[in-house]
Amino acid sequence: MSRIYSQAYLTAQASSAPDAIAHAGQLGYNFVGLRLLPNAPGGPHQRLLGDKALLRECQARLADSGVGVFDLEIIRIGVGFDPNHYLPLLEAGAALQARAVLVAGDDPDLNRLSDQYAQLCALMQPYGMTADLEFMPWTAVRNAQDALQVVNTAGRPSNAGILVDALHVARSQTSLSDIAALPRELLHYAQICDAPTTNAQGSTDLSVDDMIHTARCERLLPAEGAIDLRGLFQALPPELPISVEVPHHVRAQAVGDLAWSAQALAASRALLDL
Repeated sequence: MSRIYSQAYLTAQASSAPDAIAHAGQLGYNFVGLRLLPNAPGGPHQRLLGDKALLRECQARLADSGVGVFDLEIIRIGVGFDPNHYLPLLEAGAALQARAVLVAGDDPDLNRLSDQYAQLCALMQPYGMTADLEFMPWTAVRNAQDALQVVNTAGRPSNAGILVDALHVARSQTSLSDIAALPRELLHYAQICDAPTTNAQGSTDLSVDDMIHTARCERLLPAEGAIDLRGLFQALPPELPISVEVPHHVRAQAVGDLAWSAQALAASRALLDL
């Protein structure tokens, strides 16, 4: 079965937004993901917000390449969250016809986080994008059960979503049964990569620093690591779009974004297009 694939920001993170779009089209991806806001103060991202000329260039590249924008990054919900701060991101997403925005949960009070998430979903409604909450074991939303609790407590808005990342499934208290039990209407896409399931010393007790380093800098191509990717994607809907998110700073820099993204897509297809 042939799936729909999107080139995630982290797979081609050295590329500008227009170049990432062009590369995705050249390689045969259906969609591209863009990070227009940093994941932390001073963090890397693609310049676009507030630049009308660059926005027009991205729109032209989308038209020329035939790809679409799937997801935008990133909205983090922490203490004192104000959803209106993210209006420029939502306006850009609407102009690019993006489908989803990746959301991270940092507020340790899950009831308050749920209220803030509901406010965000309400604000996003007119922009036509889903708010896909990604669980990560070092955040307040640690696993799939936490993500489902937040979404349910928020009243399960019509544009709510839960983002399943293979790396975080493998490194959190999340079982394949937890994944299979997620309501279909909350699943809009999933992220694929591979990684070891132990650290350099052979321990499965990974530190937060270990997990963050792998997530941002050193993931492996599908089938190179020890994550049960076949089991995971059998637990997910077979038609679910796949975001290929395989950052590896050393290997990507050695061959360039275009070649690395091509390798990531080929490895994903070899595993999933059965």
